[in-house]
Amino acid sequence: MDQYSSFAQVYDRFMQTIPYDNWGSRIVELLQAHGIHDGLVLDLGCGTGTMTEYLAEKGYDMIGVDNSPEMLESAHEKRMESGHDILYLLQDMQSFELYGTVRAVICICDSLNYLESEEELLQVFRLVNNYLDPDGLFLFDVKTPHLFRDVLGDNTYAETSEDGAYIWENSWYEEEQVNEYALTLFIKDENGLYRRQEELHAQTAFEKERISALLKEAGLIEEAVYQDYTNEAPSSESERLVFIAREHGK
Repeated sequence: MDQYSSFAQVYDRFMQTIPYDNWGSRIVELLQAHGIHDGLVLDLGCGTGTMTEYLAEKGYDMIGVDNSPEMLESAHEKRMESGHDILYLLQDMQSFELYGTVRAVICICDSLNYLESEEELLQVFRLVNNYLDPDGLFLFDVKTPHLFRDVLGDNTYAETSEDGAYIWENSWYEEEQVNEYALTLFIKDENGLYRRQEELHAQTAFEKERISALLKEAGLIEEAVYQDYTNEAPSSESERLVFIAREHGK
């Protein structure tokens, strides 16, 4: 089962609880605090393009990269509605290629947790460093081991809407540091009937100290780590971390 193949059809409906405006405002604040008020910005793992569109509206020249054709199809539809000049590329973040460098790279919504190992994470960090302008900025978030182990654990969640429903079953594997979750989707068709489809997802928990070490190994300089999209320092209870790093030579 491919990740985000069926779920892409209802992703935005069920992700309405994500505070994209708050996150976007904080991202713009951090970009501007580092002197990036315009220019090319890459949204790595852009999904359906919600944040890509937000930053385009704020005046940035956006590129979106994602490896899901279904998610990018939704992103293209948003671009048609907004008229923003966004370049979308169907690529894997472990091997993405750009035509040149960019002023900043963002990677949000725990996209990096979908990588399976520290080696894959290091590969992405090296590519980001390669495609950043000199002193360019890398902003990304990750879910924490605490969230996977102590909050999601082996719990099950469900949600319904007029157009569909999902059941989200979590399974935490301590030794592998992997949270596996099975999504059962009920998607309403035009004839009023519901189709049942299933997807299997897995996310890896990376320790904060290891992420910092891998950034350094990739040639990036870590500048700050925050608890979620706030200006607060992380704690043992943090469920999402936001990292800020800079390019520091190729």
